[in-house]
Amino acid sequence: MRIRPSRSLVADALIALAQTSVAVLLGQESRAQGWPELDLYGYVLVAVVNLSGALRSRWPVAVCLSVHAVWLVYVTAGYWPVVNSFGPMLAVYTVASLRGPRLSVACAGLMAAVWIYAGVVSGTGSMPAVIGQALVFPAVIWRFGYVARRSAELARQLRKEQAERAKREVAEERGRIARELHDVVAHHMSVISVQAGLASFVFESDKDTARGALSTISGTSAEALEELRRMLRLLRAEDGDDAPDAPMPGLGRLGEMVERVGAGGLPVELRVEGTPRPLAPGVDLCAYRVVQEALTNVLKHARSATRAEVELRYGQDHVTVSVTDDGEGVIPDRVQGGGGHGLIGMRERAKLYGGTISIGPRGKNGGFAVRLDLPTSARSVRRGDDTSA
Repeated sequence: MRIRPSRSLVADALIALAQTSVAVLLGQESRAQGWPELDLYGYVLVAVVNLSGALRSRWPVAVCLSVHAVWLVYVTAGYWPVVNSFGPMLAVYTVASLRGPRLSVACAGLMAAVWIYAGVVSGTGSMPAVIGQALVFPAVIWRFGYVARRSAELARQLRKEQAERAKREVAEERGRIARELHDVVAHHMSVISVQAGLASFVFESDKDTARGALSTISGTSAEALEELRRMLRLLRAEDGDDAPDAPMPGLGRLGEMVERVGAGGLPVELRVEGTPRPLAPGVDLCAYRVVQEALTNVLKHARSATRAEVELRYGQDHVTVSVTDDGEGVIPDRVQGGGGHGLIGMRERAKLYGGTISIGPRGKNGGFAVRLDLPTSARSVRRGDDTSA
């Protein structure tokens, strides 16, 4: 949480007042320590040194220099140096916590110089102790300020990385939602469009065919609405909420999809090889969506396609689905340029689950083919991550 400047100023002012009070109380012990008693001039110098700390966060370097200058005058006047040492210490810490090492080290050196000068002026006989204090105290204070500065920088960097990660997660989630919406809406709307055109064409001449087309439109739109409601429930669900009642679509519903597309005027044959078995929900949904998108492309883009085939093969540690048609292919720029949200979505889904996918014309005989191979075991998924399309 970032501290507001007004709150920081108030906190600094309170610290400065407390520090001044401590210095005044300590100054009353000057005579007992063998130093001249503080007079009005001495107390003014004490107040200036310590109360200047109220502005240390706003102008750290200026406050540090002014505090040391006044402290130097105080020491030269012959007063007890320790009384006014708290202000310079806090000023050096503030510079070290807010400014770069080069500037803060210089301020620490200034404090050490004034400390040694105080020892020389007072005529103390223990100069080695004074020099040791002048080296150790500023160094320790500088180190505390430097660590505080580095901690603040790391905290800001962490917040920035968390914000960037949140943005990436939002973008990934939007992409996932966009793929799901594309798969649901594009497929069902393609079937509805074909059936609506058929019903309009035979409305007067073939009532039964028109009624069948309208019935297909009704069933397809109801299924599309159910899938959209399921997606909305997933999006609105919060942590800890129960999962939506409606199951995710999977390969077990391929028969319904084939019948729906067949009712749209494109005969589709479904062949299943191997023994059907339950798959992981993600793998099951991935295979279903790829078949759905492939059949949607046949309805929307294939020229003169008269039939399509869907083949589902269960292997020992993988499942393969393929969709082929006998048309002239899809719109060229969709395939050659790799564009189109549907083709991109197929490849992203295959890559996500460690699978491989091939999309393209069948060859001289014409038609178009989509083939997806998905691993169904953890070991196969790891191998697939290195070779996925």
